Amino acid sequence: MQKITKLAIQKILKKTDSKTHKGQQGHALLIGGSYGKIGSVTLASKAALFSGCGLVTAFIPECGYEILQTAIPEVMVITDKEKKHVSDITFEIIPQAIGIGPGIGQEQAVQNALFHFLQTVKAPLVVDADALNILSEHKEWLSLLPKNTILTPHPKELERLIGHFETPEETIEKAIEFSLEHKVIIVMKGAPTQIIDGENGYQNTTGNAALATAGTGDVLTGIITGLLAQSYEPIQAAMLGVYLHGLTADLALPKTGTQSFIASDIIKNLGKAYLSLEK
Repeated sequence: MQKITKLAIQKILKKTDSKTHKGQQGHALLIGGSYGKIGSVTLASKAALFSGCGLVTAFIPECGYEILQTAIPEVMVITDKEKKHVSDITFEIIPQAIGIGPGIGQEQAVQNALFHFLQTVKAPLVVDADALNILSEHKEWLSLLPKNTILTPHPKELERLIGHFETPEETIEKAIEFSLEHKVIIVMKGAPTQIIDGENGYQNTTGNAALATAGTGDVLTGIITGLLAQSYEPIQAAMLGVYLHGLTADLALPKTGTQSFIASDIIKNLGKAYLSLEK
């Protein structure tokens, strides 16, 4: 298992062209949200923006329209025809990357929408939260995922995907098998977060217990999706994403402690994280 070090990340990190414009900085699409869980896709969308993405669009159920437009005026919004959950994922934009799952729920209509979406998606993809849980119930759909799709499960979601495991060693073995079989990258969220890309494994070196709070996974999905939209290779986006995600908590710790750090603080500290890498 290779360590994801500051030096390794600095080699991945791209310099921003001084003459670039928003159309060249990538367009990310975040799909998710349901009644009572619009915050998830709101956090993911904002994180994608703060990752450096030029344009971000959120696809959400109608009930979230005013919430998202008010919370993040910089993000564009497309609404589903259904009020409380996603039911028909259709859009005319051409995003460079898509993240799906935060707050999306598992209603039958959502499952149908995910299946039809996977039949046509071509863009680099990040799959999280209930989208992962739906895939766990329909493993035959895994063959529809674009190559090098990034899955971001927490431990229980991972177990639903790859099967029960008893030891850390067994977890890694099963994750490698799953990654090789389905040609996906698995970001195993935890302490520490580990990434499995076929037979290659990477272990993050940033982060602390402050990240053990609601919404941090949604933020990670947004960051990785935003990096993918900026034309990072999937494994680079995963490595840089988890490193930045953890680094924000390390930088914030002297002010927030572990107790008073919330998911929004990751987003607030992303600028500091980038600057610390550029030194």
